[in-house]
Amino acid sequence: MARIVFMGTPEFAVPVLEALAEHHDLVGVITQPDRPAGRGGANARPAPPPTKEAALARGLPVYQPPTLRTPEAVDQIARWRPDVVVVAAFGQILRPAVLTLPPHGCLNVHASLLPCYRGAAPIPAAILAGEPVSGVTLMVMGEGLDTGPILAQKEWPLAPDETTASLTGSLARLGARLVVETLPYWLAGVIRPQPQDELQATWSRPLTKEDGLLDWGRPAVMLDRQVRACNPWPGTYTWLGSERLRILRACPRPEWSGEGLPGQIVAAGTRIGVVTGQGLLELLEVQLASKKALNADLFARGRRGLIGSRLG
Repeated sequence: MARIVFMGTPEFAVPVLEALAEHHDLVGVITQPDRPAGRGGANARPAPPPTKEAALARGLPVYQPPTLRTPEAVDQIARWRPDVVVVAAFGQILRPAVLTLPPHGCLNVHASLLPCYRGAAPIPAAILAGEPVSGVTLMVMGEGLDTGPILAQKEWPLAPDETTASLTGSLARLGARLVVETLPYWLAGVIRPQPQDELQATWSRPLTKEDGLLDWGRPAVMLDRQVRACNPWPGTYTWLGSERLRILRACPRPEWSGEGLPGQIVAAGTRIGVVTGQGLLELLEVQLASKKALNADLFARGRRGLIGSRLG
């Protein structure tokens, strides 16, 4: 079995880690340092990354350097004598001192069909773009960001109600299978990496809290994609008077042709919807700040005068 060092941090990386541990000699796991989590901001108690918890549960050695740029970090990787390094959503850029250390290089599991959606947020980017298909890529890492040659890819069809949360889980499991299937052939030298087509390259930027604000002048289809792409973070929201209203689940009705101004709440059969720049966005689940999430129709029944009011 190959000696492997794994680098990864969030939940997306856990299935890859576990698959490698099942099929290879996983000699070390490198992940980000513990960070404050939950409410309380910087004063919250530091929480371990999901990959650290998974590694410790298997009795694997864990290393959490603030950066891999130091000689100490490179020396630690060298002491593990890896044949190959496998990376999945690690969160740091690897420098030449690390990239050239293992004889079979460093491989990255990326959550898109490269060269599309390079960068930090390929999963929400695919949902926002309305892609019918996404997937995972196993590539050889170089000094560029997600620019290295491709070893293998697997496609994954997107469901109409696909969210970043659901797609992340699906692609994580798909990436784990791809690594296990491809790695033996790479180590045996029977795979020839294929360069990416730079003319087809697109980029994905990280989402911010500002990306969650809904603009009711946009088409319902695009607003639905925004709701799903921002689930679970940063979440989408609008304003009901002075109250912040989160839109947790919705359904676009682009064929709707009723009357109303963008942002106006109207009855949609037994449910409620919001008039948009094109069509209606039917609300399924909403949540006021500091309140519990409710089905939108139940929320409407308990809110006098909601129908006809405007959001935003």
